[in-house]
Amino acid sequence: MPAYNEKGTIEEIISRIKKVNLEGIEKEIIVVDDGSKDGTREILRNIPDIKYFFHENNLGKGGATKTGLQEATGDILIIQDADLEYDPEDYKKMLKPILNGQADVVYGSRFLTGEPKRVLFFWHLLGNLFLTFLSNLFTSLTLTDMETCYKMFKKEVADSFKDKLESKRFGIEPELTARIAKGNWRIYEVGIAYYGRSYNEGKKINWKDGVAAIWHIIRFNLFTK
Repeated sequence: MPAYNEKGTIEEIISRIKKVNLEGIEKEIIVVDDGSKDGTREILRNIPDIKYFFHENNLGKGGATKTGLQEATGDILIIQDADLEYDPEDYKKMLKPILNGQADVVYGSRFLTGEPKRVLFFWHLLGNLFLTFLSNLFTSLTLTDMETCYKMFKKEVADSFKDKLESKRFGIEPELTARIAKGNWRIYEVGIAYYGRSYNEGKKINWKDGVAAIWHIIRFNLFTK
């Protein structure tokens, strides 16, 4: 779980993760505080039964994700944002294709779903659909939501690229997708709920990240092994 200045939500999202019953599957919760200045790390120090790592400087979601993947020891990994936009109860439906032996990777799609989804920014929707389309052109996948936070994979998938990750900010999403596609792993999508937040509520991604994602899609599909 990458976290940056999330003191208002960090306790609640960890509590929700702990409450999810995965029927005998043990959860390892790893939080990477990415240079927070609002007291997030002080809160983390007082939460039991988690592992936390601190970046002294802000490296971005990509940098924090890389640290988390390198420190994880579980057999199945999922990336979880530190806000409340995604529901950890969806872990159950994402796990199913992996536990059934059908998938190596599962994406949680905010668009392939009948689950609750907060109505928010029109231009963000168009941007997400365009970036997913562009990514699919290069990867030859048929994803509906490349930019989703919820990406779950077996540890051997993460091990194949975790030390190679280069993206610092939100370019981590197209980079992960490109590397997964190049690995020829079995990829599935399942519909998930989405409780998006506004900028007043702390949303951090902006139009500059969208423009940068275009370059990341081209770079990691054409110029990176």
